[in-house]
Amino acid sequence: MVVQHRGNRRPGYLLAAGVFAVGMSGTTLPTPLYGLYQEEIGFSELIVTVVFAVYAVGVITALLLAGNQSDQVGRRPVILVALGLSAASDLCFLFQDGLPLLFAGRLLSGFSAGLLSGAATAAVLELAPPNRRTRAGFAATAANLGGVGCGPLLAGVLAQYAPEPLRLPFMVHLALVALACIPAWLLPETVAHPRRRPRWHPQGMALPPEVRGVFPSAAIAAFAGFALLGLFTAVAPSFVAETLHVHDLALSGAVTFSAFLASTLGQSLTSRIGARRSLPVGCLTLVVGLLLVGASLLVKALALLLAGALIGGLGQGLAFRAGLTAVGEAAPSKHRGGAISAFFVVAYAGIALPVVGVGALTLALGLRDAGLVFTVVVTVLALCVGLYLLYRPPVPTSTSERGE
Repeated sequence: MVVQHRGNRRPGYLLAAGVFAVGMSGTTLPTPLYGLYQEEIGFSELIVTVVFAVYAVGVITALLLAGNQSDQVGRRPVILVALGLSAASDLCFLFQDGLPLLFAGRLLSGFSAGLLSGAATAAVLELAPPNRRTRAGFAATAANLGGVGCGPLLAGVLAQYAPEPLRLPFMVHLALVALACIPAWLLPETVAHPRRRPRWHPQGMALPPEVRGVFPSAAIAAFAGFALLGLFTAVAPSFVAETLHVHDLALSGAVTFSAFLASTLGQSLTSRIGARRSLPVGCLTLVVGLLLVGASLLVKALALLLAGALIGGLGQGLAFRAGLTAVGEAAPSKHRGGAISAFFVVAYAGIALPVVGVGALTLALGLRDAGLVFTVVVTVLALCVGLYLLYRPPVPTSTSERGE
């Protein structure tokens, strides 16, 4: 059961979205810094993708084992724990002296993102009044991916133009997390009668019956979209430096940021297009973006890579918000956090598996050809899902078909 806060007693759901964005921005701070870590520590491109994949493993583990905890203990305690884990990740990077603390920092960051993805999304939706549910859905997804996109931009600019490039980004984010804990503590609890010591039941991938009609196609679309974002957050800086011969860390961070900025724009268009249409349109737009990314590697053109980031991110945003809206609206309130967490499990698998594959292929084919193989595989997946959704759109339930 969810407590509805009305009138002056209800704080703005944008406050919760801001906390969400701060927490998620820490998950991609290392993106433009991997080249510096390679120089300092000495490891291959495969290890870069493994370090990144450790983050995805942390996200998936948290979602599977504790994705439904906010339905039991409440949204606010889970959000505060997630912020604490984010701060612990920053400390690992501040004091790192080799791969062990890099792995630990990425794992803790993954745990933080996994807890935030379900709990903060549900909190933003539930803090909004009924007449602002559409805006709240956009605020939640924009805070998630917008926050993730701000991480590389912040780290890239600080690393390029400020001292201590491997420390200052994490010091700044640690301060932001400390500030975010204040509004997080003040958020009212939206779960009625939260249990402080519930019996622990791992979330797994169990879904309430109300969600099963919309979940498969929505989750597969999210998988394909997150595969593109995984490429930009894990190995795009290496593509920019090694294949395109551009060594500006701020520019590398900006390229990654552009994909997430376009994703946020795509999310803002979902309500105009409608959730059911946005899923296939988003997948097919994603295909165009992937083709441009592949073309940029073939002809070694930064402009094409940027165009691929923008168009692919736009498609990812359309499909992602449409899928998340469908799943969140279909789920009954007492299972909403768990259903949203299951959706993110599939999405983050899209980050981990293809990106590690790129790293492994790099050893045999080189970075450029590995990237081309990646784009072909994900393009085929996105195209198949998009065409399937054109002819067989998700089956709505009485609570999910709201036209959002």
